[in-house]
Amino acid sequence: MGGLSVNINEIKPIFHKGLSLATIGVFITAITVGFLSHYFLDFTILESMLLGGIISSTDAAAVFSVLRSKNISLKNNLKPLLEFESGSNDPMAVFLTVAIISLITNELKSVYSLIGMFFQQMLLGIICGYLIAKAAVWLINKIKLEYDGLYIVITIATVLMGYAAASLIGGNGFMSVYVCGLTMAASNFIHKNTLVKFHDGIAWIMQIGMFLILGLLVFMKEVMAVAVPGLIVALILIFVARPISVFIGLAPFKTPFRDKLLISWVGLRGAAPIVLATFPLSSGIAHSHEIFNVVFFVVLVSVIVQGTTIPAAAKLLGVDAPMDKKYSSLLEYDTAYTNNKMIEFTVPKNSIAIGKRLFELELPQKCLVAMVFRDNDYLIPSGTTEIHESDVLFVLMDKEFEPIVREKICTKKS
Repeated sequence: MGGLSVNINEIKPIFHKGLSLATIGVFITAITVGFLSHYFLDFTILESMLLGGIISSTDAAAVFSVLRSKNISLKNNLKPLLEFESGSNDPMAVFLTVAIISLITNELKSVYSLIGMFFQQMLLGIICGYLIAKAAVWLINKIKLEYDGLYIVITIATVLMGYAAASLIGGNGFMSVYVCGLTMAASNFIHKNTLVKFHDGIAWIMQIGMFLILGLLVFMKEVMAVAVPGLIVALILIFVARPISVFIGLAPFKTPFRDKLLISWVGLRGAAPIVLATFPLSSGIAHSHEIFNVVFFVVLVSVIVQGTTIPAAAKLLGVDAPMDKKYSSLLEYDTAYTNNKMIEFTVPKNSIAIGKRLFELELPQKCLVAMVFRDNDYLIPSGTTEIHESDVLFVLMDKEFEPIVREKICTKKS
C-alpha cells in the first residue's frame, strides 16, 4: 500500500503530470522499446513489445531509495512528481505485460479488445480501492479495540481485500491497492502515524525478500551472455524511449526544458521489471529466459548509470535545491471522537507568513499555535513570536478551520 505514505498536499499540484507519465508515458516507453528492440534483436514483434512492456515503468523502491538516501532535494515539485509517477505506473506496466502475453498465447484474438480491458481494469480498480479504503477508515475510527496493535491487522486485511476484491470483479489489483493507500493517506484515522510507519517497515521487508528470491533465479553466466543485447536495450530505454515518453507525456503542461531532462534521467528501473519478467517464464513464452536475463541486465545498467549520477545531473541542470529541514513529530493524534485536532504546518520557502509575528497572521479565534519546531528544538510561542522559513507550527483548532489556517501559513508570495 505504497500510497499510504504519500503526502497528499505535495501531490495535488503535480497530480495530472504524474498521471500522464504513469499512463501515456509508460505506453510510449513500451512501444518505443518494442519497435527498436525488434529491429536490433532476434525477437518477434510481440516478444519485443513484451520486453518493452516489462521495462516500461519506473520502480518506486529504486526511485524512493535514491532520492531519500542521497538526501536529494529538487526544485519545481520535481521530487514529489518523480515519486508519484514511480508509485503509480506499475498497474499500467502490469496491464501491458499481461495483455501482450495473452496475445502471444492466443488468449486474446484482437488488439482492439485490449482497449475495453484497459478501461475495465483501471476503473474497477480505482472504484474498488476507494470504497474499501473509505470502509477501512470508518471501521478504524469506529471500532474500539482493547489492544492498539490490532489496528495493524485491519490495515493488512484492507490491503489483501483491496487486491483480491478488484481481481475478482475484473479490476486491476495493483491499482486498487495504490488507490486504497492514497485514499487512506488523505483521510484522518486514529493511530495513523504508527500505522504508516509499520507499513513502511513491511514494505522494506517485502523488498528485501523479493530481491533475495530474484537473486536465486539469476545466473550471472546467462546474464553476461546477453550483455550486448541487454546494453542495446538499456541505451534505447535511457536515451531514446524514456526522453520521448517524458516530453510527449508532459507536452500539455508548462514544464521547463531542464525539468523534463531531469525527469528523463530519473527513469530508474528496479525490482518491479524483474518481477514482471517472471510472467513470461511462468507462461512458457518462447525466449522467456532471454527476456528475463535482458531485463535483469537493463536494471543493473539503469541503477548503476542513472542511480549514481542523479545528484550530479540535478546540479548540472540547475534544478537541485537546498534540503528542507526534517523533523520527527512527537505527536500522535486520535481525532475520530472529537471535532478538535492538532495539525502541523511547515512554513515553505517564500511563504507570505515569513517575517510576521503570530498575532499578525490573524488566525480564527478558536485556533491556537501551541508549539513551534525550529532549529531542532520545540518552542512555546507567544503572540509576538516571529515566523521563520521551515518553522513547523503545531496548531490546535476545530477541523473546519484547517483550509483557512493552511492558506495563511503555507501560501507563497506571487
